[in-house]
Amino acid sequence: MEKHDWDNVFNFAKVLVLDAGDQIRLSFKQKLIIDFKENASDLVTNMDKQIEKFFIQKINEKYPSHHILGEEGYGEELTSLDGIVWIIDPIDGTMNFVHMQRHFAISVGIYHNGEGVIGFIYDVVADDLYYAVKGGGAFVNGEALPPLKSTEIGKAVIGINAAWGIENKRIDSSITSALIRDVRGTRSFGSATLEMAYIASGKIDGYLSMRLAPWDYAAGKILIEELGGKISSVSGEPLQLLTKQTPVFAAKPGLHEYILENYFKK
Repeated sequence: MEKHDWDNVFNFAKVLVLDAGDQIRLSFKQKLIIDFKENASDLVTNMDKQIEKFFIQKINEKYPSHHILGEEGYGEELTSLDGIVWIIDPIDGTMNFVHMQRHFAISVGIYHNGEGVIGFIYDVVADDLYYAVKGGGAFVNGEALPPLKSTEIGKAVIGINAAWGIENKRIDSSITSALIRDVRGTRSFGSATLEMAYIASGKIDGYLSMRLAPWDYAAGKILIEELGGKISSVSGEPLQLLTKQTPVFAAKPGLHEYILENYFKK
């Protein structure tokens, strides 16, 4: 696609994201229909479904040749990332949405032949719109975010999802215990998408989770990499955007390599 076409895609996506945010805010006064997927903590609401359907309808009308991968399954079953692919999480942090009406976000990552081009993360309640265009910088509410700089392990604050520490046996608990001991602090916000936006904006220094799907990190990956940060599997391998239940580690440059080398590759 030519540059002016990407500009049009960016502007169109931005309008959709903000419109979806308006719909979600209006839903706060309505009664939610709440269900769960694999277990009682894996919630989905009528709004998750409504927002994903909204994106799909609008994208199909405007760009019928584009492909769509969405968390709630209303998009396509993709076997490749050929062409232009929108990777959408209509509400990342659904449990926060249900219980607190806070700390959740809309995530939209737009990829071209597997390469991230445009990423949006919208913190709906805070009205903070994070976005990046490959080669064009990353921003929050129109203000440019500075390139990420390395942080010493002892000064680092890392986002860690505590739930997988109980549920998941993919990593020896002594490894994560050592990491938790050595960093300045850990946090858990309940939204992988927001935690990646927080890395991009310097609020935290890294984020670790054992089981993310592509819609959890597709937009965050674009933001973090545009600012010089790193995101990979915990073994340092590139992320496979069509694979679910992926262990993901994102962090500032330098810190990312240090933690992988000194904790996960021992």
